[in-house]
Amino acid sequence: MGSSMGMGTGADAAVARAAAILRLRGLALAAAAVPAAVAAVLIAGRFTGRLGAAGSADAGAWDVARYAVVAVALLTLGWAAAFAAALRRARPSRTPAVLLAERDAPEFYRLVRELAERMEVPAPGAVALTPDCDSWLEDEAAPGGRTPAPPTLVVGSPFLWWMRVAELRALLAPVVAGAACSLDPEISAARRFTHGLDALLGAHQGRRGVWASIPARWLLRRSRGHAAELERAVAGWASERARQVDYGQRIAAQEQVGLAYAGWDRLLTRVALPAWRLGRCPTRLNAGVVSALTELSRRDRLAEGFESRLGERPACDLLEEPGRIDEATSFLAAELFYAGPVAAPAPAAEDRGLDWADYPHEIVLRQWRNQSAALLAAVGAGAESAAALVALSAALRALRDDGEALAAKVEAQRGPLPAARSGRDAVADGLQALVCRAAVESGRAEPGLDWLDGPVLLVDGRRRTDLGAPVALAVEHGDEQPLRAWLEELGITPDRPARLR
Repeated sequence: MGSSMGMGTGADAAVARAAAILRLRGLALAAAAVPAAVAAVLIAGRFTGRLGAAGSADAGAWDVARYAVVAVALLTLGWAAAFAAALRRARPSRTPAVLLAERDAPEFYRLVRELAERMEVPAPGAVALTPDCDSWLEDEAAPGGRTPAPPTLVVGSPFLWWMRVAELRALLAPVVAGAACSLDPEISAARRFTHGLDALLGAHQGRRGVWASIPARWLLRRSRGHAAELERAVAGWASERARQVDYGQRIAAQEQVGLAYAGWDRLLTRVALPAWRLGRCPTRLNAGVVSALTELSRRDRLAEGFESRLGERPACDLLEEPGRIDEATSFLAAELFYAGPVAAPAPAAEDRGLDWADYPHEIVLRQWRNQSAALLAAVGAGAESAAALVALSAALRALRDDGEALAAKVEAQRGPLPAARSGRDAVADGLQALVCRAAVESGRAEPGLDWLDGPVLLVDGRRRTDLGAPVALAVEHGDEQPLRAWLEELGITPDRPARLR
């Protein structure tokens, strides 16, 4: 670290913490060797006649001591050897990522290398993308290995689509600077040791792993403080090293990180999640986050001015095939962030992809059908009935006559898929979905996609947000008149047949 980068306060502190961890490792090795050393002394004393010579009065006692110590030594050495082998085999958990070969992103690799050269640090060995708003260096050295290996630079994919090239370069500067520490022998060895202990504890849980977990837990407890201070010192050193690279842009880039996280979270929870529940995966999540963040910038006065950045070159232009990489990270996002049930058997992987243009009819309409299914069954209509207006009229009558009885029927009809909510809440969801279906079937509205809120109802191309109050009055108080007035405003009469589409 000192030879390639020049020593400094942060570097000295990091090396000192790494040395403390390695001393702890050495102390553990020495402790394991103590019984063997004592046994060797006792055996040597027997042959030299200095400890329990043959025929002496205390020969028997020394022989018993020798046998006992040798037994302890053998057990200790066996335990230590097995622990060392387990530690060597242990593999720290890695966050799944999409590896970018240099042929997939030659400009990106060139940017990273130029950045490393400018800071006079070694460049990362590879680049990968993760569907999250974070960036870090992934250690590539095995826990039992001795030679440091260049780390992999893992970059949050939303950053590439939202940030401009200059912003991304400034954001990655302190991360890339940290690559120098990964190649420092002492820091690398200390990291491999603590990461290996973590992995060993994770792999040997339960009674069968007590033999390995006891020393691993003891060592990790005593090295955790040093490891935390080591990483803090490395981060401080890398940040100081990166000050020479576009420091003003780094401030702007950090502002974009917060905005990107907010838009990405909304896109996943409000837009992607309904599709994942139906077994479909939007294939352009990263492109979608640009639309979501642009919409957020338009709505939020605190974000004014961010939209003007979109005229600059986006960082995704550093990729040769942004669409293919976007699709790969989108499928990975579904695997990482959604493990719940789906409303229907999940299709094959090649059939799961979903274009944004198909989202309204493939997801929004299906979601409304699923949400209204229990209510339709409770009022005696088939879940796939096209005559949503007829079912809506029946539902309104049932709410007016006995809302509690209808809520109980809906509760009985619901399957294991919906969240644990009351029957009356399910009636509210089902009624609103049924109204939306009726509006679409009548030709007065269309299903739509809002980048921040997900499925919406569009009337004359504009989102209607005033449906919640009349639906709540109908469900909670049996007052159907506000909802009927809302429908009549659109030219829909529930008691008359619908024009099917």
